[in-house]
Amino acid sequence: MTSIELLAPARDLETARQAILHGADAVYIGAERFGARAGAGNSLDDIRTLCREAHQFGVKVDVTLNTILYDDELEQTRQLAWDLYEAGVDALIIQDLALLKMDLPPIALHASTQMDNRTPEKVEWLYGQGFEQIVLARELTLEQIREIHQCVPEACLEVFVHGSICVCFNGQCYASQHLFNRSANRGECAQFCRMPFDLVDSGGNVLQRQRYLLSMRDMNRSAELEQLLDCGARSLKIEGRLKDIPYVKNVVAYYRQLLDDIMRRRPEYVRSSRGSHTFSFQPRLEAAFNRGFTNYFLNGRTQDLCNPITPKSVGEPVGFVKTIRRDHIVVAGSAAFNNGDGLCFFDDDQRLQGFRVNRADGNHLYVRQLPTSLHQGMQLYRNQNMQFDAEMARPTATRKMPLYWTLCESSNGFRLQAQVEGWEIVSLSFEYAKELARTPQKENIVRQLSRLGDTPFDCAGVDIRLSDTWFLPSSILADWRKQVLASLSDAQEKARKIAGKDNRQPADCVRESSALSPFIKGNHITYRGNVANHLAREFYLAKGAKQVDWALERKDLASLSPQPASLMLMNCKYCIMNQLGNCLKEHKAPGVMPLYLRLSDGRRFRLQFDCAKCEMNVYATD
Repeated sequence: MTSIELLAPARDLETARQAILHGADAVYIGAERFGARAGAGNSLDDIRTLCREAHQFGVKVDVTLNTILYDDELEQTRQLAWDLYEAGVDALIIQDLALLKMDLPPIALHASTQMDNRTPEKVEWLYGQGFEQIVLARELTLEQIREIHQCVPEACLEVFVHGSICVCFNGQCYASQHLFNRSANRGECAQFCRMPFDLVDSGGNVLQRQRYLLSMRDMNRSAELEQLLDCGARSLKIEGRLKDIPYVKNVVAYYRQLLDDIMRRRPEYVRSSRGSHTFSFQPRLEAAFNRGFTNYFLNGRTQDLCNPITPKSVGEPVGFVKTIRRDHIVVAGSAAFNNGDGLCFFDDDQRLQGFRVNRADGNHLYVRQLPTSLHQGMQLYRNQNMQFDAEMARPTATRKMPLYWTLCESSNGFRLQAQVEGWEIVSLSFEYAKELARTPQKENIVRQLSRLGDTPFDCAGVDIRLSDTWFLPSSILADWRKQVLASLSDAQEKARKIAGKDNRQPADCVRESSALSPFIKGNHITYRGNVANHLAREFYLAKGAKQVDWALERKDLASLSPQPASLMLMNCKYCIMNQLGNCLKEHKAPGVMPLYLRLSDGRRFRLQFDCAKCEMNVYATD
């Protein structure tokens, strides 16, 4: 059988708790520093609490330490890695290879997608350095994932299945750093790709005006989950460490249900954590924040990758404008509306416009002030559903594990045993004088042992093996129940630590594949290697690199080649020309070359189309 995990994002402790309740097998969360989301840090105390609660269900906790590091941050990072290990964290997600030169605890390392993991050679090399789980680039097709799995079957491949998409190969975007001095590789991305641009040719002619030409739709691979599993994906990752709790609840529950359906049909796939779920709502991806959906290259290049009209959430389609009257509109469609719903539409200039429903009477929507650009026949979308929001604000899920009790006698009292299906068995003996009861005891014993309250357990049965009707007060049974449950939790955490202890050796002696990987061309690590400290530089030099340039973030010390005037800011599989229906492989257009993206302030960025690789690069020109 193959273990599969659904990996969910967590902005903070409470979000992580909800992710677990709604079906996550693992969560990833940021520590106080050095995660690739500057606005999503968490204290050690919260992470320690999370680990204790998550491990009861066998849920793993991964912590992101996936920024590149400066020299004066190395010791802080090393100490933080030890603190996280002591707090119970299961794995560190990292980008900076300086960590492989540090005295780290015996904790699993996962290779962040910021390391640009898109070829079998790169994944094989990373696995050779000691990474047991590798986050693949979002741009890979099913066949490319299959090829990597066949090349490195021992590695656990982590694949994104849902959420926001960067237009650039992760770790290869320098626009934010170059333009705003905010490094995407240090969790401070200014979202250059969500800005509007003109597309202009060398003569200054405007081919597209103020369009969001680099703004990707959101990923949705819910229809391809089974194919991903069959291609070798073992960890299915939902993006969103800045997303709110309702988003996490909804999306995690949706994918949990899909995976459970697959596992019922395909018993060779089993979930990596424990517990069954009960949801009080019907998960709907369209109701969550989304910019429109794409499966993003999974079955090859398509033309639904970008949403050039808006980078904002559009929501779910709810019908068309049937009639416009003085103070309300009539909608053609089957959606049910609520007072306060937020609706939006695209006007004649393809700009996103919105309004709020003051009062809903069936499909008659009364609006305080109707937008003048709204016309009959226009499609309406709902980007805020008041009823769904209210539903998500309440408790919406439970997660429980079946627990079986056995009560029997011992030489000087009684023994109470708890067994959790597929997990631990704990048994404690209690000294207690045997005294015959005046009334039957079975009903009260079952009642007291079944009172599991807010624990992660449901009582699935009570087996009473007593030689006579001994008197056992409710208070005594309650005390025994609490002690056994506490021992159960302690035993599980102890077993987890023993299993993980010394699980990872120092990277340099893990496997024989220690040479510089063939993915490094000419033994030269350019600024795109994101080397910002001396340990990472020494790591590459020890592996055979002849030249190691500093990262762009270290431009004060960098010997950059090429110089910043022709600096590549983005390396993308996405291509604007293909998206516009003018693929240069099929329609050569030398007359309009070169092409530029132009911001509203006049700054231009040259586009280069590498048709041999089917990639597009964005260069700084001004």
